[in-house]
Amino acid sequence: MIEAENLALQYARDNAARFLEDLKALCAIPSISSIPAHAGEVHRAAEWVAEALRQAGLEQVRLLPTEGHPVLYGEWLHAGPSQPTILFYGHYDVQPALDLEAWESPPFEPRVRGEDLVGRGASDMKGQTLAEIDAIASWLRGTTSLPLNVKFLVEGEEEIGSRHLRKFIQSHAELLACDAAFNGDAGMVTPELPSITYGLRGGLRVEVTVSGPTHDVHSGTFGGTLHNPAQALIELIAGMHDAHGRVTLPGFYDRVRQLEADERASLALLPMDEKFFLSQSGAPALWGEPEYTPLERTTARPTLEVLSFHAGLAGEGVLNIVPAQAKAALSMRLVPDQEPEASYQSLINYLQTQAPSTVHWEAHRLNNGGRASLLDRHTPLVKALDQALEETWGVHPAYIRIGGGIPVVAQLQEELGIPSILTGFGLPDDHIHGPNEKLHLPTWHKGIEAIIRFLKRASQV
Repeated sequence: MIEAENLALQYARDNAARFLEDLKALCAIPSISSIPAHAGEVHRAAEWVAEALRQAGLEQVRLLPTEGHPVLYGEWLHAGPSQPTILFYGHYDVQPALDLEAWESPPFEPRVRGEDLVGRGASDMKGQTLAEIDAIASWLRGTTSLPLNVKFLVEGEEEIGSRHLRKFIQSHAELLACDAAFNGDAGMVTPELPSITYGLRGGLRVEVTVSGPTHDVHSGTFGGTLHNPAQALIELIAGMHDAHGRVTLPGFYDRVRQLEADERASLALLPMDEKFFLSQSGAPALWGEPEYTPLERTTARPTLEVLSFHAGLAGEGVLNIVPAQAKAALSMRLVPDQEPEASYQSLINYLQTQAPSTVHWEAHRLNNGGRASLLDRHTPLVKALDQALEETWGVHPAYIRIGGGIPVVAQLQEELGIPSILTGFGLPDDHIHGPNEKLHLPTWHKGIEAIIRFLKRASQV
């Protein structure tokens, strides 16, 4: 088996240039799941990934329909029932590429700059998905077999909350049966420090609308005699936090699980201090609950953020009106034991008690919400990944929480009882979801080798 692993590693090294060209080809497809006009491109990306699975040596590869974009499935199950089965997860959809003037090159014309590949989806998550596929290809094309059984689930709606994936999982329980899922959508701390993620925050998005007059009215005639809906909404939003960044919604913290002392000590060892967050964000100063470190605030504490605000004229120019309504999209990041429904109700309770009688308000969810995930760090398969990462990088991997959420993790656990193993080879400065998204190629190639090693070590648990 050692010889077979070396053959797989050599195949990956010999085909590194081809792997990069494949990634560039996939990143050139604008598979933006949130824009209906791009539905054809999303489907084209699905077909592209399906062919990549076939070329890697996977069997039973097919596009399975959902009420939205299709889910890809493939398998290789010849290692026998005594070996574990790992379900590899990925997604082929991407975020829109907004603020085009800020991009140094067209977002869907991926280009190598130094050691980085720059283009939308390079890091999130086309690069991570192809790292998984390329590792499988290295075993099957380099040695003709795998040391364990594998399945693939690749979706096209992660960037819109995996809105149809739960129903798909429920209706394909037997097809997806496995010992654990491998998910590369988590990332790592630095190029020198690989990471295993054991905690994800959940989330809920809500739109709040405040309205006043039945139509836009002239600010000279009505200003000062009507409560401007934009001002009223701004005042409501301002009251959702106190001066120290603590959320003021009633009951918001009632079920928040406190960090244990040993976990706080472990997180404190990571190279993600105040200087790190300032350098990564470019902000003049940090803000938030003073009794928690910046890393704790962004990974293990719940938050409430304003994603967007709109009132009056959109775009250039000035329109002298009191707008009829104002809207804001809010995002809650939730931690273990917080329930999306209870968090939504805490917002409703706040609006009921704090909204003035001079305006009307309404709120509705923009997604179904998802619970936080806290995973067992001590399972044999996690230890197998730990060994594979250390052998590849030469250092013991960090165990981290991340501030975002990955809907499939909770869905697989809640619907099928499938635990997830979380890692990834994207970096904090990859600008995911923003202009000039990039992927550090030396780290990515190491990631492929780490997955190759993981497959062998997972077969020995």
